[in-house]
Amino acid sequence: MQTIVKNCAGIDVHKMMVMVAIRKETPEGNIQTLTREFGTFRKDRELMCQFLKQHQIDLVVMESTGVYWKSIYASIISCNLNPWVVNARHVKNVPGRKTDTLESQWLAHLAHCGLVRPSFVPHPDQEQLRLLTRRRDTLVKQMANEKNRLHKILDDSGIRLGGLISDINGKSGQRMVNALIDGESLQDIIKKADSRLKADRKQLMASMDEELSPSHRIVLTDIRDHIDFLSKQQDKLEKQILKSIEPWKEAWQILQTLPGVSEMSAATLIAEIGDDMSKFGGMKEIASWAGLCPGNNESAGKCKSGRTRKGNKMIKTIL
Repeated sequence: MQTIVKNCAGIDVHKMMVMVAIRKETPEGNIQTLTREFGTFRKDRELMCQFLKQHQIDLVVMESTGVYWKSIYASIISCNLNPWVVNARHVKNVPGRKTDTLESQWLAHLAHCGLVRPSFVPHPDQEQLRLLTRRRDTLVKQMANEKNRLHKILDDSGIRLGGLISDINGKSGQRMVNALIDGESLQDIIKKADSRLKADRKQLMASMDEELSPSHRIVLTDIRDHIDFLSKQQDKLEKQILKSIEPWKEAWQILQTLPGVSEMSAATLIAEIGDDMSKFGGMKEIASWAGLCPGNNESAGKCKSGRTRKGNKMIKTIL
């Protein structure tokens, strides 16, 4: 096959080691290969970069292996080399030919012939914003899980407040649940219900007319404290996200004009895709990258499964 990149390298990335395979074309037209193993500590990554520079490598290709590739990628970028992170599905080798050495050589061979294309890698500043927004998403999910556990424990104890109030996590619901956990009387608890609450007061009192066992009270108190802690952590993260979004403020404000896109949703979209759409090529490409396009599987004139690919979970959740 025709050579596209004269000097290239393939890196098989692992947690504690990387296997680097260099593929060079000599002036006589011969192909020269060299394989070497390095560690993943900072000093080892520096030696790896010196090794790549010594051989005048034009392109470095690696798979996106978990999060292990990120420190390798950052080290290569800092040495003014050209790294590409490629999709593992696009570079699969023949089954039965899988070793670290062969894998790195196969990546170098594909790069040598121009048979790979780079994946989207966010700017370091965008990557920092992405850390914050994804952490917030984790906290939101943890809080939702804890609220569901709170409902379950109340039902387990015989309290059916959730059957009369549409949102037990609303202000009235929270006040009454807190009063229940604190052991207040039914007469005091019912006073905490908002006047706009449609539920009948006698039914509300009947739904809460149950004695909490010591174990139920301990678990409910623990869940309530955890929800309060997660809420404070979420507020702190959101303040930091609003500070970090400043470089993309214009795009962030434009995104909020879309129906249903809040401040945090817009910040998450910026963290995931940035504001430079030219990196994706067009609307169709970015929709496909996000996993929002139907699949295309046709053979012998028959359309088979058209399920969507996995794509970016954060974007799919918002959009």
